[in-house]
Amino acid sequence: MWRYRVVAAVLAVCAGVVAGVGGYTFAYAQGLSYMTNDPAACRNCHVMREQYDAWTRSSHHAVAVCNDCHTPHDFAGKWLTKARNGWHHSVAFTTGRFHEPIFIGPKNLAITEANCRRCHEPIVQQIDRVLSHSGPLLCTRCHRDVGHLH
Repeated sequence: MWRYRVVAAVLAVCAGVVAGVGGYTFAYAQGLSYMTNDPAACRNCHVMREQYDAWTRSSHHAVAVCNDCHTPHDFAGKWLTKARNGWHHSVAFTTGRFHEPIFIGPKNLAITEANCRRCHEPIVQQIDRVLSHSGPLLCTRCHRDVGHLH
């Protein structure tokens, strides 16, 4: 009989933890907003407000939202990237362990580079053809301010 009580207590604690974390994530941290394509969701975190404001003044504001540049365009890739970034960002921002000013990491830079190349394929092919002797060139090497004016 006592085993059932222990199991019931453990389940109650687990349910409380899940409810607490879920409530924090989806109520306080506006977790559902990250499931949308709305760039305003990105400015929920104070460290992204400068990037959001810069995007509103950039040339890409009229043609691209955050997901167009920062997530893969296939279904699985987009949601796996959003899940991975959501986890890492929530841990970093909750614990306060993040670099400020915020910067893009290698995995996300590769995704952004692929999206630059996809949208601007004709001109990128021409540039790569001319500069192929020096290896692949990162778009952000010359166009650092395109999506977010610095």
